[in-house]
Amino acid sequence: MELGAKAPSLLKASLGRTGKWAGSVAFVSGAVSDVLNPLAPFAAYIALVAAVAAVIIAIAVVLKLVLAAKAVPALIFATSAAAVAGGVYGLQQQTNSQNGVIASLVPAVAELQQSMGIVAEKVAKIEQTVTQTQKTVEAVKQSTDTVAKQTEEIAANQQQQTAQGAETQKTVEAVKQTTDTLAAGQQQQVAQAEKLQATTEQIAASIDTIAKGFAALAAQGGAIADPKRPDEYYHNARVYELSGDMLNARRSYLAFAGFDVDAVDPYTRFATLLRVQDGKAGAREVFGALSDKGKALSINLVHLMQFDDVQRLDKLNAFIAAHADFAPAYFLLAQEFSEDRLGSQSLSDKRSEAQALTKFVAYEKDGGLLKYFVDQRELADWLDRSRSRLAALGDVLDPALFAPTLTPMRSNQGWSMTISLPEPATAISWRLGNSGPFTDTGFMAMNDQRTGKPMPNPSFELPDSTAATTIGIKYLDLRGRETGPFDISFDPDAALQQGAKQILDQFWTSWIAFDASGNHGLVYFSQMLSFRCAIKQVHYGLNGAALDKEIKMPPCDKKDPYAIPYDYQPYFKVADSVKSMSVQVTYTDGTKSPVREYKRQ
Repeated sequence: MELGAKAPSLLKASLGRTGKWAGSVAFVSGAVSDVLNPLAPFAAYIALVAAVAAVIIAIAVVLKLVLAAKAVPALIFATSAAAVAGGVYGLQQQTNSQNGVIASLVPAVAELQQSMGIVAEKVAKIEQTVTQTQKTVEAVKQSTDTVAKQTEEIAANQQQQTAQGAETQKTVEAVKQTTDTLAAGQQQQVAQAEKLQATTEQIAASIDTIAKGFAALAAQGGAIADPKRPDEYYHNARVYELSGDMLNARRSYLAFAGFDVDAVDPYTRFATLLRVQDGKAGAREVFGALSDKGKALSINLVHLMQFDDVQRLDKLNAFIAAHADFAPAYFLLAQEFSEDRLGSQSLSDKRSEAQALTKFVAYEKDGGLLKYFVDQRELADWLDRSRSRLAALGDVLDPALFAPTLTPMRSNQGWSMTISLPEPATAISWRLGNSGPFTDTGFMAMNDQRTGKPMPNPSFELPDSTAATTIGIKYLDLRGRETGPFDISFDPDAALQQGAKQILDQFWTSWIAFDASGNHGLVYFSQMLSFRCAIKQVHYGLNGAALDKEIKMPPCDKKDPYAIPYDYQPYFKVADSVKSMSVQVTYTDGTKSPVREYKRQ
């Protein structure tokens, strides 16, 4: 009741104090909100806020939450602002003014709004720019993160590379150190090689001295009590060996080997002693150790000779390939193909032996073998054995003298070809022409005593229609090695004539037959008629007269060369006074037979 009585006077007093400035502020706020309407409905916002504030203040006054004297001026201001702003917003809605009521009435305000629009457009652009900038910032951040990550990886790689660089530096330094070491080693090896070469030359030059010393000691006889030189040790080894003292002989040979003398005969004798005592394996072991220590080629050569068969031959060939002028190797190579070593030799073995011995003997010229022997008697023995074997081998190196041959023999059915080989064979094959497969001749129903194996058939057949051609022959020797092929020319006409001529020459006593089979007064020449393909002319004379008569032969029938024509008489008549007949045949190759004389019985 008291508040109600005082309210009119309080309200009146408040209006008198605050109404003027509250209304003015409210009006200005409404005008400003109308001008800013293109940006946003600020009038509505102000009206709503002011109304809510007025209601709240009024409730607070009623509820005595605040003093009325203090709250009323605020209530008046909020109410005035709500009324003015609400009125402005109502006019805007009624007039449908997007840019506000004042702008529609005052052009200057419209221009100001346009400026405000520009600002708004710039603000929009700024917002867009800010948005793009934000995106850019995010992209930059992502790129920065990527770059940071890559930077970290690069840093890690750099650290790793730094570590690897350090390791590489260490490796380079190690390689450099190794290279320097190798270089120094190479220089040392070169120096050693030069020293070895000088030593080798010195030893080679001293071989003659050693040989002379050994010869003098051999003439003197007896063992040297305190040997110091290589010739003395070799002399003692021989003396102990002859006396049966193999232990001291062995010690002396080993002492000689310690001088690394490049002479072959002491080592071959030592190897023989070792094989007797320790077998081939023991000799191989001892010489293996010597060859590891020494540089003399003679030691290496004798060492490889302690291996077995094929392995020994392979090593010997490799040695010769590496040291082609080491003469003693050729003599030892010849022994690999000798009859003593093999028991029986093939033609290839003989040729290999002859080639090696020829090479060895060739080094004798100008004393080329002396530098390899301490005991000159050993060299003389090697040379004697070489010359003896070369004499026994004869012309084995002449290929023309040791080629297969063919002996064609014509029959009424065709050709029978007999093969002659220069050595025993274990298989024979042939072919017609220069190409194509070979045909094996097969085997006979007997063994060849020279090989101990079935004897290959030395012949084959060809039809009588065979034209002139080349026949290839090849065979396997007694060690199963293929030899050939050999190409042999075959001319049927020449072969027919040659075969007939051979028979006529071989059986010339059958050319003429007087009074054969009781036919008195007839002279038969059937054999000459059968082999007439080799005959050009036949002249004869009777009772020692000149050969002024001729027996006319029918032409050669190549299809049936030995048949006598049915209309031809193989004889002629002679008088009883004919006691002898002289005959000479001229062959188709132009040669003539001796004058053959036949007496009548």
